Amino acid sequence: MPPVSIKALVLAAGLGARLRPYSQKVPKPLFPVAGRPIIDIIIRRLIDAGISAIGVNTHHLHEQMEAFLLSRSYAVPVVHRYEPQLLGTGGAIQNFADFLGKDRPFVVINSDILTDISISGIISQHMADGCAATLAVVNRPEFNSVCIAPNERITGFAGNPAGNEKCLTFTGIQVIDPMIYDYLPAAGFAGSIGAFDAMIQDGLEIRAYEASKRYWNDLGTPERYRQAVIDTIGPEAFARAFGRAPESEIDCVPLAGDGSDRKWLRTRSRGQSLVIADHGIQTQAHTTEFDAFVAIGRHLHQKGLAVPAIYMHDRFSGLVFLDDLGDTLLQSVVLSEPDPAAIESHYRAVINSLLTMSTAGAEGFDPAWGYQEPVYSRQTIIEKEGLYFIRAFLEKWLGMENVSESKLVPEFARLADVIETHGAEGFMHRDMQSRNIMVTAAGYSFIDFQGARLGPIQYDLASLITDPYVDLGPQTRQNLLSYAADRLAPEIGVDRAAFYKGYHYCAIARNLQALGAFGHLSGAGQKPQFAAYMKPALNSLSALLASAQSPALPWLAETVARAQSRMACL
Repeated sequence: MPPVSIKALVLAAGLGARLRPYSQKVPKPLFPVAGRPIIDIIIRRLIDAGISAIGVNTHHLHEQMEAFLLSRSYAVPVVHRYEPQLLGTGGAIQNFADFLGKDRPFVVINSDILTDISISGIISQHMADGCAATLAVVNRPEFNSVCIAPNERITGFAGNPAGNEKCLTFTGIQVIDPMIYDYLPAAGFAGSIGAFDAMIQDGLEIRAYEASKRYWNDLGTPERYRQAVIDTIGPEAFARAFGRAPESEIDCVPLAGDGSDRKWLRTRSRGQSLVIADHGIQTQAHTTEFDAFVAIGRHLHQKGLAVPAIYMHDRFSGLVFLDDLGDTLLQSVVLSEPDPAAIESHYRAVINSLLTMSTAGAEGFDPAWGYQEPVYSRQTIIEKEGLYFIRAFLEKWLGMENVSESKLVPEFARLADVIETHGAEGFMHRDMQSRNIMVTAAGYSFIDFQGARLGPIQYDLASLITDPYVDLGPQTRQNLLSYAADRLAPEIGVDRAAFYKGYHYCAIARNLQALGAFGHLSGAGQKPQFAAYMKPALNSLSALLASAQSPALPWLAETVARAQSRMACL
């Protein structure tokens, strides 16, 4: 352990520019890893290493930093000083000279690193060597710039090693002798590297403490912050999933995404794997897609329904560890299957699970879990499906002019009237289609349930049967609708005719929503691959409006016909 008089300075004044926009709301040192702010982790590691007092410089969002530090009860004094203008590392050291003292070495450490490098080990080496400064270094080829001679003396910081030298990465952990004050200006901005260069030129020794076998991560970017969280909570996720922690490092492979902005990763260790849903850093206080995904996913799994288990989740990082269901979508199975009877068999099995989820999933479902809306409502139909269809698909994507909202909105309201009257309320996934159904050896599982809410059961059934990602054909669609009605109508006590009517109107609403989504994704969403599904969805909508069961929606039917003509010219 170091002498009790050794103090430390934690550098926490940076702007966190590489973490914007997230760092504009939360200062980088307060980004949590497994629920603990990074600066708290660092301070407690310093205390464990025997540091007697700790200084913290602040600048960006300093009120949050200072409030956090004042809320803690640390075992040693922790003082903070606000820098109205950034001083740099050297300037901060000079600004804390009275605190750090001029008769003993002191520790300086960055506030954005996660590491298990031994701080007491660095201090002990520094004391034994009696050098001007000791810098902890690791081998990270993408960052290596510290030139080190075979005797561990640092010769420079520009990444131009001599023939027998090596280059390593400075970790942001250092022990410095007070003689550095002589190489820093009395006040104002100053860097530490310039001071070190000058010290080397004067013949003073700056030595390296190599810790390449230890864990170290600079959390300065969203990607590296995400990796730090994965490295921290990943082993526990594997332990919960497989009964024991992984025996080797966890590696991550990106997976193809779909319509949402989330990223997907497959994380693996020795033949075992989990999938990570990355919702992005969450600085919002209100309910987000992440919150809905976790709450709804856990609810459905606890009901024994066909969804992946969630093993770990971390709100601020937006990461969720869940079952790896493989890569086989129902869409790919259907598109590769030539036998209509086999396709229908797949869908009957899916409908069995879907209907169970529709009823059991509604039991105990809390509408507050929804991040978009608590329930599927009249407003949803008019605004999020009807007007979405007009604005995102007809106007923005197709470029149609003279689309009369004043004539279409009353028809959307009529559509809502019928759905409200004939929809059988239950759990509603809201995006029940073949790309959200995984096929595994154990059967079929539903994913992307974060948009779920209470609503008409027929909506999910309509989403599945009129799915534009696959062309089931009119006869197969009718067979599947009859099969679902046979199973569900008696169970929920709904008249069969009313069930069919609710289904038909829900199918119209669903196709409006799908076309709006395709227009948005293909345009503003910059995912042009979704344009391929517009024509099937538009044709499906046209057929539904032409059906004998269709409501009197003449203006919508005319508008859809105009859209089909325009699509044919694209």
